[in-house]
Amino acid sequence: MLGTIINTCTILAGGVLGALLRTGIGEKYKQTLFNGLGLCCLILGANAALPQMAKSEFPVLFILSLTLGGLIGTRLRLAERIEQASTRHKGSIQGLTTGCLLYCIGTFSIVGPVLSALSPTGGWDFDEPSNTYLYTNATLDLVTSAVLSATYGWIMLLAAPILFCWQTFFYMLAYCFSAAMPEPMRVELSIVGGVLILSSGLSILGIKDCKTINLLPSLLVPVLFYLMKSCF
Repeated sequence: MLGTIINTCTILAGGVLGALLRTGIGEKYKQTLFNGLGLCCLILGANAALPQMAKSEFPVLFILSLTLGGLIGTRLRLAERIEQASTRHKGSIQGLTTGCLLYCIGTFSIVGPVLSALSPTGGWDFDEPSNTYLYTNATLDLVTSAVLSATYGWIMLLAAPILFCWQTFFYMLAYCFSAAMPEPMRVELSIVGGVLILSSGLSILGIKDCKTINLLPSLLVPVLFYLMKSCF
């Protein structure tokens, strides 16, 4: 858990720094940040998904996940409800969604807390090697959070508790049920998550608004699939 706490703190630190600097950034420079962030999302999303494709036990599972998750999100009108609740801050909500995806989806943020939980000390030792993934993730998130907050403002600080809950979930899952989160599940989560990050990049660049928020339930499909599979 120590690695997760440090990771959360770096997002808060980077977020505060970026938000404070935001007032001194001109509009044309903010647009440059948007463009750079959008391109980074495309690369990071592709990098998260494509390398995992060859490892997938069920290559069509990510298609099924996005289809079912998209239908559920659309049926629940997730994007529409959030937009209605925050009309003035629509862009900021998009930024928060993008930030949460960037922080939470990926090998470091999923495998990190699992390895931390399975270590002899449970990840509470500062020098514990199993925390290396989370320390690396914290370093990356420090920079990313500063850029995001400089672009979207103080709302990005809300991503810190979301990351904490996300990593704590996987930590507790691994701590209590070490066999409940097999490698294939992590592979599928990385593929689906990578597609969602790429989708956010397209929206930020203004190429295509894929309503990424409606696709968020897709992340639950691989988890439910492998939980059901383990019961039979």
